[in-house]
Formats: sequence, C-alpha cells, structure tokens
Amino acid sequence: MTIGLDDVVAAETSLSHVDGEAGRLIIAGHDLKELAGRVAFEDAVAMLWRGLVPDAGDPRAVLGKARERAYGYLAPLSPQLAGLTPIEGMRLLLASLPDADEDHPALAVGAAGVAAAMAVRGAQGLAPVAPDASLGHAADILHMMRAAPVEATEVLGLDTYLVTVIDHGLNASTFAARVVASTQAGILSSVVAGLCALKGPLHGGAPGPVLDMLDAIGSIDHAEAWLDDAMSRGERLMGFGHRIYKVRDPRADVLMAAVGRLKGKSNRIAFAEAVEATALKVLERRKPGRRLDTNVEFYTAILLDSLSVPREGFTPLFAAGRTAGWVAHAIEQTRTGRIIRPQSRYVGAWPAQAA
Repeated sequence: MTIGLDDVVAAETSLSHVDGEAGRLIIAGHDLKELAGRVAFEDAVAMLWRGLVPDAGDPRAVLGKARERAYGYLAPLSPQLAGLTPIEGMRLLLASLPDADEDHPALAVGAAGVAAAMAVRGAQGLAPVAPDASLGHAADILHMMRAAPVEATEVLGLDTYLVTVIDHGLNASTFAARVVASTQAGILSSVVAGLCALKGPLHGGAPGPVLDMLDAIGSIDHAEAWLDDAMSRGERLMGFGHRIYKVRDPRADVLMAAVGRLKGKSNRIAFAEAVEATALKVLERRKPGRRLDTNVEFYTAILLDSLSVPREGFTPLFAAGRTAGWVAHAIEQTRTGRIIRPQSRYVGAWPAQAA
C-alpha cells in the first residue's frame, strides 16, 4: 500500500508535466524555458486555458477588467486585514468572492493578484491601491503592492516568476483544488482550497527561510563554516535539493536569468550567488554521489526580495501565479464528472466481539 499517494496516478491532465529525472517542466505543450521570460503571464494563462475556457479576446484586457471587478468586491474588506498575516488576509479576501459572478475563471486570477497586493499592504497597515486595467498583470500587482512606479526589469522579473509557477503537476495544492472541484463546489471554492494547502510551510512557505539563511550567514567570509555547521546539525540547506527533481530544477534556471537582470541595483544578489556557489561545493563534499542542486525556492527568494516584496508576501505572490493553474485543473476535473474518493485502510481498534 502506498501511503501519501506517492506514485499513484490520480488524474489525467493536459496542463503540465514534471519530469524529475530529466529536469524538465512542460506547460501546455511547451517547455518552461520557451515561456518564462518570453511570454507575458496573461498570454501564458490563455495558453493554459485553451480548450477549457472560452476565448474572451485580448488576455491582457480580460485580466485587467477582472482585477477592477475583483477590487470592487474586495476593497470594502480592507479594514479586516489588520492583524492578519498576508496569506491569512489573502485567504479572507478570496473566500469572500461570490459564486454568482458571471466570469469565475478570469475573476479568480484577477482577484488573486488584487488580494495578494492588498493582503501584503494590509499586513503593514497600509490602505489598498486600486488596480490599473491598462497595465499588464505583473506590472499592476507591483503597482498595487508598492504604490510607486516600477522599472521594466522589475516587471519582467515578476512576469517571469508568475509564468514559472503557473502550474506544476499534481502537487498538494493542485490536488486539493481538484478534490474540491470534483464535488462541483465551483471554481472559487477550489481556488480557496488550493490556497489553504499552499499556506502550509511544507508547500508554499519554503522561499522565506532562504532569506533567513542568508541573514544568518551575514558575510560570504562566514558562508562555508556556517553551512558546514548547519549540515553537521542535520539541518537542511534551504533552496537546495527537491523531492521530485533529481537534477537541477528547470525553474531555477529561468528565475536565475530574471535575477541576473536586476543585479547591480540595491539588492544582495551578488552575495546570494556567492552563497549558492559555496553551498553547492559544501553539498558535493558532504553528500558525494547525491545530486543536490539549486531549486526554485532559492531564486524565488532572491527575486522577490529584489522586488521589495516582504518575505511574508512570498506565498501570496506564489498563489497569484498558481491560481491560473488551479482554475484550469478545477475545470479539467469537473469535466470528468467523477468525485475523487480514494480508499483508506483502517488500522484502529475493533469493537470487542460479543460474548
């Protein structure tokens, strides 16, 4: 019996394929490197949704209008964000959306972007910023989050990130979304289920500790000794190794390119790169024969930190990109007409037999 459903095929999908042995991620028939940094997020959404969601015209305009519509629903709730973490605030906001809205797919993605920005600002005690439908999705999220002009390289960086995380096989949050969708609960409920699964530190919370590690190291002169000590204590080096990818995580490569465009500004990219090189050397020395390479979490942390996203906002930004995948999986699952109902094996006590 397989515990945890490892290696169990629970769905057939045309949305994404993760090849951990080859270090390959296919999104809607395209290698990730063909999309990330080359295709705008809204265009990637349209590609992912092809055949699932009716073509409503220019994807940029569609998501722009969806953000405006979502803001109308969510803005009155901004006072309730006080005292909540960004991911808790995002959960509150998305859970408030009405199932009766006429365009659930676009609304869900538009709302995820608005909610992520609102929740980050709300956690800081700041008022929400209304969306600008004339902007692209990534540019508008940065605009709503920072309430300040953004540079083109920053927009490209976030756009690359959102495309990179748009879908990734049947991970925990996507499976949760499909389970809820299989009950015909609706797209918005499926998205909230995905968000709740993503909230867990074993799924969506890993990039933040990468920055905690860099903070603890402090200086590149201390890196090797600190990393050696951490491994001697049995601690995991955050941002290295992956449960699925046995070689380098392909998402790390596209995000590394995005980070490279931001290098030289007031950030710690050069320091992070030096720590990465040292960590790979330490891992090779201490774990010979094991391929523990840089994963998506490392460059996610460096990229979002360089975009002035507080580390508590990393998971909401992840969700803003992944919502498009949750929506697609929810629709795909609903079309099967079957509820997901796996079996369990009872290992508890049996009632005493009658005398």
